[in-house]
Amino acid sequence: MTRLLEIDHVSVGYDGTTVVHDVSLALNTGVIGCLLGPSGCGKTTLLRTIAGFEPASAGRVLLDGQVVSQAGWTLPPERRQVGMVFQDFALFPHLTVAENIAFGIRGQSSRARRERVTELLRLIGLPDYGPAYPHALSGGQQQRIAVARAMAPRPRLLLLDEPFSNMDVELREGLAREVRAILKQEDITAMLVTHDQNEAFAFADRIAVINAGRVLQWDTAYNLYHKPIARFVADFIGQGRMLTGTVRNKHEVETELGTITGRIPETCQPGDPVDVLVRPDDIQPDDSSPIFGEVMEKAFRGANFLYTLRLGSGDTVLCLAPSHANYALGERIPLRLGFNHLVIFPRQTGPAMVS
Repeated sequence: MTRLLEIDHVSVGYDGTTVVHDVSLALNTGVIGCLLGPSGCGKTTLLRTIAGFEPASAGRVLLDGQVVSQAGWTLPPERRQVGMVFQDFALFPHLTVAENIAFGIRGQSSRARRERVTELLRLIGLPDYGPAYPHALSGGQQQRIAVARAMAPRPRLLLLDEPFSNMDVELREGLAREVRAILKQEDITAMLVTHDQNEAFAFADRIAVINAGRVLQWDTAYNLYHKPIARFVADFIGQGRMLTGTVRNKHEVETELGTITGRIPETCQPGDPVDVLVRPDDIQPDDSSPIFGEVMEKAFRGANFLYTLRLGSGDTVLCLAPSHANYALGERIPLRLGFNHLVIFPRQTGPAMVS
């Protein structure tokens, strides 16, 4: 696979304040990426720098090996062959759906434009909506039209800025999967900005977790969940709690829930206090276990309950259990650990250590 987008030690600032710090990552052709983080973390600023709307104060942005941004010089957005899908759709209300999609197509005959519009309407599942106007469409339909319009000129890179944030929560993930399938069918390389991890997981092949303007981890969703390399990533991705532990030797950590076995990095010495990341799926009810947790909270999830359990020390952990095991508030559940990945942090500070 060829590298389409390269962000090389890019920083971006306003009025002397740096909001994106020394970011480096690369996106191969046909891959869908995501910039994920809380509000104000710099993810939209970085996306706008890729698009050419914001200048880089340091580093370089390259498309197909060509520098398009560097300190002191920026190639204009209209010359980058980059498509953009905005949060508010930005459809033209006075134009039909077909006219909206055709708007960005330049240098082609009327027949070629019509064929491209017909092709895209079929691709997004709205083949009969060409004569309609945007106000007659649902939010999900309008978003698919906005994506089709951005795809119409066949950009080499498609950028999406919080495109599903105006949707109901239950619709976001489904629409993200739909749009992903459309982009994959067209073999379009794309970068999404979102604060919603479920949306990111449904949409992207690789995800950059950003905090305070810095990329903490650029990885697959699986690795972000199971193998976070920073405490912020562990806290921000998925659900989990930190369980206090003590390193026994280079293979074992002792915790209130028992001894956890894994590879302990050499920087951790016997006797060192650590925090162990415990996900809800790392803990299972087990009638044969001598270790108990008291049910403090429970949330029904259909097939599962998510329990908040208080241990004897007062620490709390989460447990995802099948819903046919309906434990009452205040009930004590026998527990066992079922780890596949050991993630530990020096107590309260420092990088993650993963095995």
